[in-house]
Amino acid sequence: MDLPKTISEARDGLIKKKYSCVELTKGYLNKIKKENKNLNDFLTLTDKLALEQAEKVDDKISQRGKIGPLEGIPIAIKDNILVKGHKTTAGSKILGKYIAPYDATVIKKLKEAGVIILGKTNLDEFAMGSSTENSAYGVVKNPLDTSRVPGGSSGGSAVAVAANHCLAALGSDTGGSIRQPAAFCGIMGFKPSYGAVSRYGLIAMASSLDQIGSLANNTEDIQLIFNIIRGKDFLDSTSVEMKKPETSGRNLRVGVPKEFFGQGIDLKLKEKVEKEINDFSNLGFEIKEISLPCTESALAVYYIIMPAEVSANLARYDGIKYGFSKKERNLLENYLKTRAAGLGEEPRRRIMLGTYVLSAGYRDAYYNKAQKVRALIKREFEKVFSSSSEGVDFILTPTTPTPAFKIGEKKDPLSMYLSDIYTVPVNLAGLPAISVPCGKIDDLPIGLQIIGPQFKDDSVLEIAQIYEQFHQ
Repeated sequence: MDLPKTISEARDGLIKKKYSCVELTKGYLNKIKKENKNLNDFLTLTDKLALEQAEKVDDKISQRGKIGPLEGIPIAIKDNILVKGHKTTAGSKILGKYIAPYDATVIKKLKEAGVIILGKTNLDEFAMGSSTENSAYGVVKNPLDTSRVPGGSSGGSAVAVAANHCLAALGSDTGGSIRQPAAFCGIMGFKPSYGAVSRYGLIAMASSLDQIGSLANNTEDIQLIFNIIRGKDFLDSTSVEMKKPETSGRNLRVGVPKEFFGQGIDLKLKEKVEKEINDFSNLGFEIKEISLPCTESALAVYYIIMPAEVSANLARYDGIKYGFSKKERNLLENYLKTRAAGLGEEPRRRIMLGTYVLSAGYRDAYYNKAQKVRALIKREFEKVFSSSSEGVDFILTPTTPTPAFKIGEKKDPLSMYLSDIYTVPVNLAGLPAISVPCGKIDDLPIGLQIIGPQFKDDSVLEIAQIYEQFHQ
């Protein structure tokens, strides 16, 4: 059978009984099993759970019961989000045998909505990376060109959608980990406002930056998933309940920050994105150049705050309570050898960096100063999004400075970190943003990033849909 590529197409097939939910689920599972050896996008398949869920949907359809908007829809889950009774490795050896004892809040909501969970996708270890080359379980390959990276850290989720191994996938975004791989793989990737979606059951990397979001082939599918997983959760004190705004319409102002088009950007990519931004004037939007000077410091700020939080969050992996353990007789030896053997190079690098910036004598010079600049970055966005005559409603930027690079190309950590330069300011400010495909250069897809004011997530998705429909 020809597997559908959108949720509406799959739902239509289920309702019209072109195929059963079990047949649909088996179709995706068989495709994954056939192609995963080459792409390495899945770490675990949850066959039994998926088929049990599918049978329930078929029973409901046979009894002429109406199915919900996501009922019977097969999706994939990034392997740092807990699914009860199944392995959750976070791409690390230290959690190689860890079985999740409970469902993350987003998983609980998806299960209640009747979603079919196909399996867990590969990622950079503990979501630390921009290429999904850092997984303890092997490199993930871009399905559009297997010599290139899919982006990261949600590379497995992006590949799963792009390779039609599922209809949508959940990922997590700490500094661009949904939007960057979405751009590299030619799909949609949405990072909600900080607090819009519960983080309960997400293995923490940097708690003030992490956010669960989704990847799919169109905006409608992103919106359907967001409607299910959003909302206040008493298990996550940072989560909030958002009101849906009124329709934005098209008489809006969009800002283009000059700092995002300077040194380091691929010139062909710059030219293509500028052309796509100009198309917004044809859609009834007013285009305005803006300045966000503090965003030039965003990457430096991010790589101080994020490792500091990493060093605290990863302290729990000590070989005592859960996960991999060397089982040495001496407690200190057990701790040191467990972490040395269980953690990869990138997590160790970030733990050391984070520990350093939090240490006595350096906290004020680095961490506290970075938090002050973070506050300035947030204020700059708030000023740009103000309702004054100088303000704009949305911001348009490239998602990445280059298209997907070759596997093994970026050996220097700093050059790898620079691939997140356009996405990290959004996480520092807690804003919603989506990467939408905006064409190709040299046969490689690139992304346009749409950024909105905090908690204007639905408006961001509305603008993305307007842009998407214009190009259909």
